Parts: sequence; C-alpha cells; structure tokens
Amino acid sequence: MNPKKLKQLKKRTKKQSTKAAPYIEQLNHYRELFKDDPQILVLLNNAIEADRLLAAGLAPQQLPLLEVPDNFQEQLIKRINANYPLHDPAGDAEWNQLSAALPKVDQLLRNFRDYLEDQYGMWAYISAPFLKDLADFIGNGPVLEVMAGNGYISKGLSRLHPSQEIITTDSKAWTKEANNETGKHPVTTIEGLDAVTAFEKYADQITYVIMAWSPDKLTLDWELLQAMRASDRQIPLICIGEKYGATGSKQFWDNAHYRDDTAVEKLNSHYRPFDLIHDQVYVVD
Repeated sequence: MNPKKLKQLKKRTKKQSTKAAPYIEQLNHYRELFKDDPQILVLLNNAIEADRLLAAGLAPQQLPLLEVPDNFQEQLIKRINANYPLHDPAGDAEWNQLSAALPKVDQLLRNFRDYLEDQYGMWAYISAPFLKDLADFIGNGPVLEVMAGNGYISKGLSRLHPSQEIITTDSKAWTKEANNETGKHPVTTIEGLDAVTAFEKYADQITYVIMAWSPDKLTLDWELLQAMRASDRQIPLICIGEKYGATGSKQFWDNAHYRDDTAVEKLNSHYRPFDLIHDQVYVVD
C-alpha cells in the first residue's frame, strides 16, 4: 500500500470512536452470526477473550491480525454452495446477510485498539507471552517504567517477579483529556513524575528504563534520551513504539542507537502487529 494512503487510513481508523457504542456486544452479535465460519469466528473470539481477561485484571493473550481475510468471501461462497442446493432462497438469504455484515465486522476488528484505549487506557497491547519475554530479558534487577499510563507493564512484570523492584511513574497529564482512560484506572501504584524527573530521581538504582508508546509528535522521548545519555550511568532504554509512525518524535527516532541482536529479536517474538499500527520493541543505548 502507498505509504501516504496507509497514513490516511490510520488517521481515519483512529478517529472512529468506540466508547459510545456497545462494542463487545456487537462482537458477540457477529460471533453468533458467523458461528459457521472459522476464519471470522477465531478473530472475534480472540478480541472477546482479550477483553474478558483485561476486565478481570489479567494480561491478555497474543492477537492474530484482526482484519477480515482477503479470501474470505470466496470461502463463504463455497460453504454456502456446499450447504444449500443451487438457487435455494435460504442460501441466497444467508449470503446476502453475511456478505452485507462483513464491512461492519472488518471495521469493528480494526477498531479493537481504539476500544482498548477508550475502555482500559491501554495503548501498547501488552500480552502475557510478551510480558514473559520482557521479564526474561530484563532479569531480576530494579527497573523504571516511565509514561506508564495505567501500569499494565509494571503490573505484569511484578506478577512474574514478585520480589523485583519495579518503579512505575507517569506525570498523569493525560488524565485531563476527555474520552481517555489513561492513568484514570491504575492497576498498580504509580508515582506522579514525568519521564526526565523520574529518571534523574532513580538513575542510580535501576538497570533498565521501559517506555511504551510515548505520545505522538511530542519530544518527551527525545528529552528522556538526552537525559539518559548525560547520566554517569549508561542504562538501556526499552522502547515500545512505531518508528516514524503513531508514537514518539522524529528527533527521538532520528537519534536513537538501536541494538540489533538475537536477544532483541527474541524480545519481539511475541510482540506482533494486529492492526495497521506496526509498533515493536526497540532497545536503545
């Protein structure tokens, strides 16, 4: 896809609000409607189960790509033709109903990230398999999370390593924004500090800094990186974001020095795109 068109499509997708609509109820409705079509059913079930786990305070599982497969209509025609005689009105009715529903299903699936942002204040999708990879990568040393939002990463790490010191911070400036649950329903204790202040306070105590989804076009990430480079201690920054995309500043992406080794590859083994946003995990020195 043309990069300009992709960027426009991302913007259109992000503008669609899901908070006012009964989003999960809609997914359940279409799950019943497409109960005989595994290609769609598995996508809807993944989104519904992720919501169930998050609502229970648990880390969700990794997601597949949440969009209707390009070949699904062909598969739908084959299934209907196999189940109904030629020109059977019941088969025609089912085809008309399901084919008409497909655009809405595709839109709902593509809006899942928006739903997570609206409902849970979760911007980076933090799954249980990824948390295990992250915990293995950082080991048992003390860790600082900045711009933590509601604290999903810190909470997940603390469950895996209960005795580990995990310092969770966020300025909570985003709690003032309407229609945004970031920072409003913390899942762990969060100290009200901006990223630079948090780093300067705890730099002599930590082995890693974690930063997920620094706000788009703001230079907070670049300011943090400069502060870390000015420090006497050289501490790696684990950054989750979309390079030159939906997160962070151009200055940060231009000036970051990225580690490229098997350990970083493994760190990304369970952090995979599920929509138009292609974020990943970077380790920056």
